[in-house]
Amino acid sequence: MKIQVQKVSDDSELQTAWAIRREVFVIGQNCPEEIEWEFEEESVHFLAKLNDEAVGTARIRETENGYKLERFAVLDKARNKGVGSALVQTLLNELKDSNKLIYLHAQLTAAPLYAKFGFKPKGENFWEADIEHVKMEWWKD
Repeated sequence: MKIQVQKVSDDSELQTAWAIRREVFVIGQNCPEEIEWEFEEESVHFLAKLNDEAVGTARIRETENGYKLERFAVLDKARNKGVGSALVQTLLNELKDSNKLIYLHAQLTAAPLYAKFGFKPKGENFWEADIEHVKMEWWKD
């Protein structure tokens, strides 16, 4: 199995990333459409391919608090094959020269994945789109 993660470079790739998010979040998790499509223009999007098939996506968005890693989505058929880990590692590599805080809002089921990369829970759990989340922060050593 070959996993590749690359920055989205054209509209076709962006449409593919959005289709993955729609399947995972809007259809699979019943997330409201209106909150799924926020901050698209100011985000840097990534697409993950497994054996040359697009199966995952994530994005980075700069906020007043630092860099937020968001919208990690992997299609059901590609889960537990390292795609999520490859996305996390690629996004962290992209920010390796940053001195700003790197953080995310993890669905509780995904928090163990982020913890493997050194993300630590911060604050109380909260609900977003009827799914329990925890804020997690990553700091360089």
